[in-house]
Amino acid sequence: MTPETLIVAVLILGFSLIVFGVAVGSAIGDGIVASKAVEAIARQPEARGNIFTFFFLGVGILEAFPIIALVLGFYLFFVVANVPSLVGTMLKTVH
Repeated sequence: MTPETLIVAVLILGFSLIVFGVAVGSAIGDGIVASKAVEAIARQPEARGNIFTFFFLGVGILEAFPIIALVLGFYLFFVVANVPSLVGTMLKTVH
């Protein structure tokens, strides 16, 4: 195992952990926001319009964070670590 192989393996593992964390965190957050909105509507049905407004604002903001995290992950993967060139170098050394 060369040092380049180890670096690529750790980078791919880190990238997959970023994607996993973003997906799980966003799903949990969406569930919490939706459940609280349903509870609020059940308590005060006449405030349904205002609750839905804040619900959609909350979900919109909550969904912005995963997009930002994915962009950061892709930036680290392709620009900072330059994984495609590392993989190409590894493949050339194998052949």
